[in-house]
Amino acid sequence: MLKRSANMTLVDFTKLWGSKSQTANINILHDISGVIKPGRMALLLGPPGCGKTTLMLALSGKLNQALKVTGDISYNGHRLEEFVPQKTAAYISQHDLHIAEMTVRETLDFSACCQGVGSRAEIMVDVSRGEKQAGILPDPDVDIYMKAISVEGTGKTIQTDYILKILGLDICADSMVGDAMRRGISGGQKKRVTTGEMIVGPTKALFMDEISTGLDSSTTYQIVTCLQHLVHLTDATTLISLLQPAPETYNLFDDIILMAEGKTVYHGPRIYILEFFELCGFRCPERKGAADFLQEVVSRKDQAQYWYLKHKPYKYVSVDEFREKFKTFHVGQKLDEELSDPYDKSQSHKNALSFSLYSLSKWELFKACMGREYLLMRRNSFVYVFKSTQIFIIASITMTVFLRTRMAVDSAHANYYLGALFYGLIMILVDGMPELSMTVSRLAVFYKQRDSYFYPAWAYAIPSALVKVPVSVMQSLIWTALTYYVIGYSPEFGRFLRQFILLFAMHLMAISMFRFVASVCRTLVASMTAGTLTLLTIFLFGGFVIPHPYMPSWIQWGFWISPLTYGEIGISLNEFLAPRWEKMSTNTTLGQQVLQSRGLDFRSYFYWISLAALFGFAILFNVGYALALTFLKRKLIFVLLTSSCYITIKCLKFLGKIAIQMIKSFSCLSAPKKKKKKKKKKINAISVMAPILTSIGCPNFSFIV
Repeated sequence: MLKRSANMTLVDFTKLWGSKSQTANINILHDISGVIKPGRMALLLGPPGCGKTTLMLALSGKLNQALKVTGDISYNGHRLEEFVPQKTAAYISQHDLHIAEMTVRETLDFSACCQGVGSRAEIMVDVSRGEKQAGILPDPDVDIYMKAISVEGTGKTIQTDYILKILGLDICADSMVGDAMRRGISGGQKKRVTTGEMIVGPTKALFMDEISTGLDSSTTYQIVTCLQHLVHLTDATTLISLLQPAPETYNLFDDIILMAEGKTVYHGPRIYILEFFELCGFRCPERKGAADFLQEVVSRKDQAQYWYLKHKPYKYVSVDEFREKFKTFHVGQKLDEELSDPYDKSQSHKNALSFSLYSLSKWELFKACMGREYLLMRRNSFVYVFKSTQIFIIASITMTVFLRTRMAVDSAHANYYLGALFYGLIMILVDGMPELSMTVSRLAVFYKQRDSYFYPAWAYAIPSALVKVPVSVMQSLIWTALTYYVIGYSPEFGRFLRQFILLFAMHLMAISMFRFVASVCRTLVASMTAGTLTLLTIFLFGGFVIPHPYMPSWIQWGFWISPLTYGEIGISLNEFLAPRWEKMSTNTTLGQQVLQSRGLDFRSYFYWISLAALFGFAILFNVGYALALTFLKRKLIFVLLTSSCYITIKCLKFLGKIAIQMIKSFSCLSAPKKKKKKKKKKINAISVMAPILTSIGCPNFSFIV
């Protein structure tokens, strides 16, 4: 029995307004049992909301952790805990999640590469040996094809071409998939890409959820026909859920599973299902499609029209009554006999189940993901060209504002130099903010492929970080090359290089930080909110708005955890410890006097400490990014937009109070004013609550591959 907590969005809104929430348990599936055999294609029918998707997710080992389950699922006598069901079975979702910048062929090629060839090589050896012993001469074309797709790393293109052909995608193989904002293939073609992405691998257990959505009846018939040949030739196990299939498509299936109200009404051969309902008093009209009849006959409002026993008055037959009659039907009795006789594990082929998480070695997975990231970077080259142009324009404006001919090396103009340095740090820091939207836009595809064990999270995180290193080099080089000598910083070339390296480390840290924030928040609204709060906090504690010595003692710890602090320390030391700032002013040099006034009076080796700290922050954020991708689920922990706005306002108020206190300390307001007593306003706190998560077990379904 599968149960799910019913408190969803409505609970959140009632909590927001201070109302008491009420929760209830909803049974999604109840007393589901059956056997799905290899070499037979089963059709899953039922009205919307009867639990078809939940059943498929349970069978494929991808059930949501928010569901509580009792029962057991077995593949060839092995329970789900004994192998890797996500690699053994492929769940094809009804949602089309693809990277818009990739072509159809590239999408399938990447999927084929990550899924590998499975046990095809061993099977090919056994088949070749059997053919030689029997004296059979194989067809040359078939033999070449089978050998090609059985070799690791060489057959993916051939296998992809084959899948493209049978799915009718060869006409758009080199077209971009596209999305709502980018022109691409049609909706029906995207649905076929979703199917092809999974069947291109060696998986022999397929669970397809509403694959006909958006397709015409002819295309659906063609796809199901290809799947029928695949199932019968390779002894694959396939369960397909279709919404109102055409009669010719319906007749292609071997078995039917009819569901209603979370229960199975019929589970057995297609040829006996109409006979079963005739025994129950319901007959399908001659011109009525069998699939439509089956979905309507279990409905209270549509059932009466199919009653054909004229000598008996019609009485509504409930789902439970259908189930009781099915137990006495010969198909139901045979099913009970099969369930009572457990499958012997020893008879299972060693290659029938997958016991390893990933199909390729770590190095091969890294190369595949690295190649895809490089491809996507080239496809998004306009973004990086635009960012480079943007920083070029801003640098040009900045170097005219802080032109060297207007500034001298003295204490009066030292603040201008400090302002120019700080502005450069801010520009480099903010330049990494687009990483938020770029990361969030690909998370849905990542979660789908991660849950299917295409690759681990680290194989996705490391390439996405490495391909951005040249971007950081380019952005930092453009800014430093344009502004350094025009503004009039210390003319030594070594200090020019040191400023460039520090800005490179700052940019690398910034994109790593925003990438980490996006991976934790997982939606664009929450990511932008958290990213803005992060920037405000970094600015506040960075040591430029309020110097470190003037911060309240209880908040000075924030100075040392702000990455901007180390950027400011490093870039200031690099400039004001230069020989030209060694003019004596009272008992100290002019450069040290400027640094002391800003609380940045550190030794010269602190430049290297600051540089190491920035690289350390970059590594820390990238590690956090990989961990977030590994352990966090698809659903956001805090999801409501109202909640995000409320949190933002509260955090801004808190940061504002801190800033006011720090400014007062900095301004040395020694004459305190009399404080007016204010009436305390009673504020109703908004309670933000995410959907309650429950535990998960296993459903009561004996599944035999």
